[in-house]
Amino acid sequence: MSRFDEPLTKALDPKTAKLLHSVLDLETVGDLLRHYPRRYAERGELTSLDALEVDEHVTVVGEVTRLMRKPMRNRGGTWLEVEVVDGNGNKIYLSFFGKGSHVAESRLKPGRRGMFAGKVGLFGARGRPRWQLAHPEFELFEESEGSAEEFAAVPVPIYPAGKDLTPWAIRRAVGIVLDTLGPLEDPLPAELRVRHGLQPLAEALVAIHRPKDFAEVGRARKRLKFDEAFVLQAVLLQRRQAATAWPAKPRPRRGDGLLASFDERLPFSLTEGQAQVGEEIAADLALEHPMHRLLQGEVGAGKTVVALRAMLQVVDAGGQAALLAPTEVLAQQHHRSITNMLGDLAQGGMFGGTAVTLLTGSMGAAARRSALLDAASGTAGIVVGTHALLQEHVQFADLGLVVVDEQHRFGVEQRDALREKAGGGRPHVLVMTATPIPRTVAMTVFGDLEVSTLSQLPSGRAPITTHVVPAADKPHYLERTWERVREEVALGRQAYIVCPRIGDLEGDEGDMAVVAAAADDERRPPLAVLDVAELLTQGPFHDLRVGTLHGKLPPEEKDAIMRSFTRGELDVLVATTVIEVGVDVPNSSVMIIMDADRFGVSQLHQLRGRVGRGGLPGLCLLVSDFPEGTPARLRLDAVAATLDGFELSRVDLEQRREGDVLGAAQSGKRSSLKLLQLLRDEDVIATAREEAAALLVDDPDLTSHEGLRAEIDRLLEDERAEYLEKT
Repeated sequence: MSRFDEPLTKALDPKTAKLLHSVLDLETVGDLLRHYPRRYAERGELTSLDALEVDEHVTVVGEVTRLMRKPMRNRGGTWLEVEVVDGNGNKIYLSFFGKGSHVAESRLKPGRRGMFAGKVGLFGARGRPRWQLAHPEFELFEESEGSAEEFAAVPVPIYPAGKDLTPWAIRRAVGIVLDTLGPLEDPLPAELRVRHGLQPLAEALVAIHRPKDFAEVGRARKRLKFDEAFVLQAVLLQRRQAATAWPAKPRPRRGDGLLASFDERLPFSLTEGQAQVGEEIAADLALEHPMHRLLQGEVGAGKTVVALRAMLQVVDAGGQAALLAPTEVLAQQHHRSITNMLGDLAQGGMFGGTAVTLLTGSMGAAARRSALLDAASGTAGIVVGTHALLQEHVQFADLGLVVVDEQHRFGVEQRDALREKAGGGRPHVLVMTATPIPRTVAMTVFGDLEVSTLSQLPSGRAPITTHVVPAADKPHYLERTWERVREEVALGRQAYIVCPRIGDLEGDEGDMAVVAAAADDERRPPLAVLDVAELLTQGPFHDLRVGTLHGKLPPEEKDAIMRSFTRGELDVLVATTVIEVGVDVPNSSVMIIMDADRFGVSQLHQLRGRVGRGGLPGLCLLVSDFPEGTPARLRLDAVAATLDGFELSRVDLEQRREGDVLGAAQSGKRSSLKLLQLLRDEDVIATAREEAAALLVDDPDLTSHEGLRAEIDRLLEDERAEYLEKT
């Protein structure tokens, strides 16, 4: 067994090993050594507080400037507040209670510098929030082991940490492992390392955890970044090779079938992009091995039409197509839109058409039996459904194409279950995402798929204007927001109002005693659909028809509400993100997103894509309490500044951790990418892919590269890599 695979319970004391597992999910020596420092500090350096995020476990480096004893409000005694200043003059306040306050008071003297770790909060009254760490762990530079040498010039690693586990505790654990590491088998061939100027793996690991200077950090990061890119690309290329080895029934295009009839009846012309992507997919479907293609595009770029044309080509060739949607609302929407687009071609074989069947988990017994029979007998050429399609008793007569919408919402086993229903051979697979992805991200996350991109919007799509509404700073702007909705309704149009939660959930977690003692108020829980709807119907919308929609409603009620909104029987729909994708109501012209700072950039872009779909100008208002200049507000300003989803995806990726972004496509807890930055390391990714491809041509089974094979096996055996199983 490689030392990398040794359990931490053997390498460290039980308490430390247990903490590393429970807080950071680190189980092996390899996991710990791949838990790289987030950054490095020097004794004279003070960290900037500009990039802090609420509720994040952070480590800040700063200087104590003053201590203040304050009385407890609702009980006797006092608590200690310590002011710490960063390198830009920003302040953060440390709160200590009970006996801990006296220990802190004896050690934290003005002028002392150190590292302070804890969960950061934003507290304060009257629009003047302050950053605060409640009862943080701390380590003063002068008190650290080897302080004179270590903090004078040598970079001090600061690790991503968590509750009850400080960065310096992680540093000590890493040191113990490094001291007993011994030789390691290198996954990169020696000639490749020489060609690209990369140091051996063991040297890189020592250098990144115990650097003598920042030049050593740079060399180590260069090597370890390449590792991440190379191993991942090797896996993806192996997957692509394996996919081409599976047989699939060719589904060539016919010149006189359903697809031709559908194209003749289209009331609009396909965009140049739709036509080009359609040709790519048509050629793939005619091959004797399975198509594995990602179709991505802007909100409203017409992906559904492209997917439907592919499904009709398969039906023409005697097969069936299944469209898998993540929610019942979206499945029902797809069923309605496909049926409407097909017109009389969807009438079960009449006029040379094919039946379009809906199968969801909430259907009644009779309807469900009928849908199952349609799928199993082949009567239904197109079957639309949710995860209900994946159940064992759902059978198809001849499943030729699987279309997966919003593919990142499905786990590996779910995709595999539908794929296996094709019987002999494999079905062709088309996965769709409405979240545009930069090329470097697609190369890494979907490197085993061919990628088609729709960037051109169909004619008739109206522009969407987006503004940020600073509700806390300017309350009258919120009043104007409601007036704006009423103006649109008076013109016969409709509006969405989106909230982060439903209303029957518990509020945000937090140490209420600390909050009550240290600040005048805490950040309120996120706004809820039920609460906002009640306030609006009793206030500014008292004479409007207001409906509510969220994921906990019974499916038939959700469908009834959406149908009612689609028919114009409701003026305003207050909803959660259940309307994020697929919902198409051409008469809706306004989207109000409450607590918009609680949503991601790409999610906001998806949500506003629900308006401006029927030729009416769209308006999206992002309501937030955050002041200008804060990271959350900067995200909202970025969304308001552009309608380019690809540009926003870059903003999203730059502002979030790589693992968060990859987390949308993987089912595990952590990303295998620790150092690789997908936008900034495009050259590394491209070079690694070329090298991996060349190596696999000479040694497809990696029989001569045991170190690389072992590294790949670790990745594939770990649930963190399950997202690679899209094939």
